[in-house]
Amino acid sequence: MAHPLEPRIAAYLAAKMPDAADLAVTGLERIAGGASRETYRFVARWTHDGVPRERRMILRRDPPASLIATERRIEFAAYRAFHGSAVPVPEMLWLEEDPAHLDHPFFVAEEVAGFQASPQVLFSGAYDAVLPRLAERKWTILAEIARADPHTLGLTEVMGAPAPEDCWRRELGYWEAALDRDAAEPLPIVRAAIRWLRANPPPPAQKVSVVHGDYRTGNFLFDPAGEIHAVLDWEMAHLGDPLEDLAWGLNPVWCFGRGELAGGLCDKGTAIGAWEAASGLTADPAALHWWTLFNCVKGQAIWVGSARAFLDGGNREPIMVYPAWWLTNAQDRAILKVMGRL
Repeated sequence: MAHPLEPRIAAYLAAKMPDAADLAVTGLERIAGGASRETYRFVARWTHDGVPRERRMILRRDPPASLIATERRIEFAAYRAFHGSAVPVPEMLWLEEDPAHLDHPFFVAEEVAGFQASPQVLFSGAYDAVLPRLAERKWTILAEIARADPHTLGLTEVMGAPAPEDCWRRELGYWEAALDRDAAEPLPIVRAAIRWLRANPPPPAQKVSVVHGDYRTGNFLFDPAGEIHAVLDWEMAHLGDPLEDLAWGLNPVWCFGRGELAGGLCDKGTAIGAWEAASGLTADPAALHWWTLFNCVKGQAIWVGSARAFLDGGNREPIMVYPAWWLTNAQDRAILKVMGRL
């Protein structure tokens, strides 16, 4: 039985592709996860000058309530800016902010098919031989994001650029406010971390760069040879200190139970060294420690916000409550570990 969204998506695409005849959408299915957008895959088929064509596409639609408040225009712009660069991303096709078409704003992109994203698959044992290669690619690609010039990419038109000395203050203020708004119970550990962060600010950013915001194992597509084919989930992209992105991947919750391995892939020194070599930047240990603790606070704010959206009934999808159930205690332990208090 056809999904009720299929004819509506087909009508939208037909309007965007006036040279496509007999356009139809089939195989629409929801992709599990995606707590900030509803994500679907589908196949579009049409004829052009009598020749049959087809393309696999992705639809990212705003949900009624989200795990994090994000701006689809910024996410779309970030993808589009890096397409065709040393940072592999899917091609963006259309951004639609009028909810009349599919009930909520959305965008459509190509599907990069045939690869894996799941950390569980990655750490099943089948990929052990290529983990060093994957680690090198992961941190080198992150360095390419840090190297990129936001102005040349056109991203300063859609993202606010803080002064180098204000990067930390803006981000900490944003996520502390999110905790103030969404917390359902006292959070003494994360509040202690915030007090320390404010009392011990990091140095100004070496440069103001593009920050992916959620660059971690699980948010890129990989193959059995250890190559990365697409970096996904740019919904928290912004301009800021590149050490923020490096440190997010060092958050202990992203070790996936694999001891001290950064992102579950390699030791922290190897990850930092690959990033420094490819970016031309320096990961000052004290500054990186600050940003690692900050990212533990940010993570906790996201998990708390996820629970709040579920409790308030704005979004009753299981993905909204699962991170809070799975990660809240783990994130508290990560905070204590980074602070040397565990």
